[in-house]
Amino acid sequence: MLSIKHLYHKYTREFFALYDINLEVEDGEKVAFVGADDSGKTSLIRIIAKLEKPSKGEIYLKDRPLKKVNFMSDISAGYVPATPVFLENKTVYENLKYILSERKVPAMDIESKINEAVIDFSLEKIKDEKVCNLSVEEKYILSLIRLSFRKLDFLMIDNIFEGLSEFYIEVIEEIMEKLVSPSTTLILATTDEKIAERFCKRKVYFKSGSIVSASEFNEEN
Repeated sequence: MLSIKHLYHKYTREFFALYDINLEVEDGEKVAFVGADDSGKTSLIRIIAKLEKPSKGEIYLKDRPLKKVNFMSDISAGYVPATPVFLENKTVYENLKYILSERKVPAMDIESKINEAVIDFSLEKIKDEKVCNLSVEEKYILSLIRLSFRKLDFLMIDNIFEGLSEFYIEVIEEIMEKLVSPSTTLILATTDEKIAERFCKRKVYFKSGSIVSASEFNEEN
């Protein structure tokens, strides 16, 4: 379970990006953070992903303080940001090899794992392409594919569906079906309620850094 208690976050002295956030997410639950840009949902995902530290408050993951959880050894967690991060001047193959090496996969297994991914996700045409030459849609797809080398306990996806065509949403949906098992906890941030309903069972609404009810959210939307 993910448990967040009285969490606050400030980027400046005057402005709360997050204000008194209280939230619980059960293991295996699929939850969408829904809100406009700058509503706080991305800030919260980045804090859960341990990319930022909250100004105040407590977060527990599986009954342990988040700051003591190791996403490499304790819990298998994946994070897909709105701006994908790669070795841009390296090829798709080289990026996949790098992530496997970082994960301490034996050298003798790396080639076979990459070949399996190439076949499973139809990467033949872009395997030797430099990542800097890929479209943003292809980078989102590759961000998810490189998570496929391990079983995920926890997956966080931040605003990747905005502006995507139905074709790419369907491609991503197919990949997510392979990544997300019934036991995988999914947190997905989006501005689009239809995307939230498509991928998640539960919606949490954000407005001006706070969690609000569905009726409060819809009053001004």
